[in-house]
Formats: sequence, C-alpha cells, structure tokens
Amino acid sequence: MSNGNVITDALSDAAEAVADKAKEVGDAVANSAPGKAVSNVVGKAKKTAAKARKAAGKAAGAARKKAGKAVDDAKAKAAAAVETVKEKVGAGKKAAKKAAKNVAKKAAAKKAGAKKAVKKAAKKATAAAKKAAPRKAAKKAAKAPAKKAAKKASKKAAPRKAAKKTAKKAAKKK
Repeated sequence: MSNGNVITDALSDAAEAVADKAKEVGDAVANSAPGKAVSNVVGKAKKTAAKARKAAGKAAGAARKKAGKAVDDAKAKAAAAVETVKEKVGAGKKAAKKAAKNVAKKAAAKKAGAKKAVKKAAKKATAAAKKAAPRKAAKKAAKAPAKKAAKKASKKAAPRKAAKKTAKKAAKKK
C-alpha cells in the first residue's frame, strides 16, 4: 500500500503545479493590455447595471406615487359625483314636496269656495222663505197637528172604528 501513497502524493503535486501555472497565466492575461481592457469593461458593466437598478427603483417609486395619486383623484371624483347625485335627488324631493303643498292649497281653496257657495245658497233660500206669504205658513201650521194625530193613531195600529174617531176629533179641532 505504500505504492498508493506515492501515487496520491504525485497526483497532488501535479494538481498544485497546474493550479499555480493557471494562476500565473490568469495574472499575465489580466495584466496585459487586452486583459486590462476586459477588466475595465466588466467594471463599467457592473457600474452601469447598478445605475440601471437604481434608476429602475426610482422609476418604480415614481410610478407607484403616480398610481396612488391617480387612485386618490379617482376616489375624490367618485365622491364628488355621489354628492352631486345626492344634491340632485334632494332637489327633486324638495320640488315634489312643493308641488304637493301647492296641490293641497288649491284643493283647500276649492273646498272653501264650495263651502262659501253652499252658504250663499242657504242664505238665499232662507231669505226667499222669509219672503214667502204668511198665509202658506199658517195653513201648514194648522195642518201639521192633524197630520201628526193621524200618524200616531195609525202607528198604534188601532181598530178601524178608533181610527175614524181620532180622525173626526182632529177634524173638529180645525
């Protein structure tokens, strides 16, 4: 097995030698003019990428602010529209109430006018009755008790003879 250790040591040494040589070659390339140019380009690319990231972040922030402002403006416009609609509805209600009041006033005025007309007609009728001949009133007054007596007799459902007697009595009273 001592043979295995020698081989492992030889391989390890060879790997180290290759690594050292690769490092030397890399340094030589990096320090050469084209290598430095590549390093510069890589550095610039990193800086540009960082700037681009920063600018994108700013743009995103500005876009967020714009979007937020647009949302706020939209909310304000919606609230204003709702207020306008509420005002219009309120104005419509007020107009409806006014119209209802006017209709009620007109109806009350018509009713009052009708009452006045009835009162006038009643006054005219009573005045005409007062002007009527006093003879008519006297005749009616004389006939009234006889009629009342006859009605009372018929209401009591008296026999025919009794009805005749009451009628004769009423005739004699005249």
